[in-house]
Amino acid sequence: MKLAPFLMALSAAMTFGFFIGLTFPVAITPKLQCGRSSGAANSRFSDTSILGRLWAPLRNSTTSNATSGIAKVARNPQGAERLPPGIVVSESDLHLRRIWGSPTEDTATRKYLLAMAVGYTERVNVNANVHKFSNNFDVVLFHYDGRTTEWDTFVWSKQAIHISAKKQTKWWFAKRFLHPSIVAPYDYIFLWDEDLGVENFTAEAYINIVKKHGLGISQPGLDVTKGKKIYDVTVKRDASEMHKTDAGGQYCSDMHRRPCSGFVEVMAPVFSRDAWKCVWYMIQNDLVHGWGLDFNFWRCVDDPEEQIGVVDAQFVVHHGVPTLRGQGNRGKQRSTDKVSARQYKEMLAFYSRISNADKELANSTTTSSSAT
Repeated sequence: MKLAPFLMALSAAMTFGFFIGLTFPVAITPKLQCGRSSGAANSRFSDTSILGRLWAPLRNSTTSNATSGIAKVARNPQGAERLPPGIVVSESDLHLRRIWGSPTEDTATRKYLLAMAVGYTERVNVNANVHKFSNNFDVVLFHYDGRTTEWDTFVWSKQAIHISAKKQTKWWFAKRFLHPSIVAPYDYIFLWDEDLGVENFTAEAYINIVKKHGLGISQPGLDVTKGKKIYDVTVKRDASEMHKTDAGGQYCSDMHRRPCSGFVEVMAPVFSRDAWKCVWYMIQNDLVHGWGLDFNFWRCVDDPEEQIGVVDAQFVVHHGVPTLRGQGNRGKQRSTDKVSARQYKEMLAFYSRISNADKELANSTTTSSSAT
């Protein structure tokens, strides 16, 4: 008989506890979960139990929220899936920043980028080039001769980025240091050789013409009275602001073929941000001279005959100084000839690769069409 009051008290306590659980599930539920997930596999109560059914709506809501969060993370760049999206920074720039003061008070990234592969022997000409580019440009110099500190005799050099790797080419540097995510802030990228005469060139005026005519890829016209040329289409026209074709020229019976239209050379190209994204992927990691790229720049705009052009009103002189070629395998017999031989080998290799890639794409497209 003495057991009856105890049993009645225990029953009352259990009933009270049950209704407390129904009233305050949010407070209690976390204590009833284990593991890292709120899913059924890690829940202490299965969906078939009474408490499992009572807490199912709450658990499903939590799972839904977690799934929603995972979906957002999945949109992060590859490698950043574990991070909350709000902290991910997928782009950068080549703008110098202070190591003191507030980051919010640093100077802003420039609108455009000038990148040049240079050797110290051409410093006078490079200095003349840089002075034709306004404060709207960030400047990066790729040093193929290993000499960097000597450039600090120029005031502007202290605000430039200097990257050094001996006996490497402009396109080797570009593939490794001008990834689209690094140059994303820049509207236009000037990727120039070091031997261009710029007496009749101003970068800001050039950009105005490029924007006016909607050019995604361009170059300044070449003054052949003072310098060299390879293709007629790149020669400056005297009575023109810009031109896009050499139709009717001696070697251009078909204006739709390169280099008669949709063509600029590799020595002084200027790329829009979108065009450069495409060109960067086309640069082959092991083909360092970039020969053959110019005949395929057309792939990186929607309408090559309209979006690729030569700016006549802002022109340059190509001196054709073979400074990098002279670096070669210095001291050994016929070093320059060996560099030239590699350039031609690379060009043939590039043409072979892109031809094969075109064929593979065509075959896969045909196969897909047949399957449907």
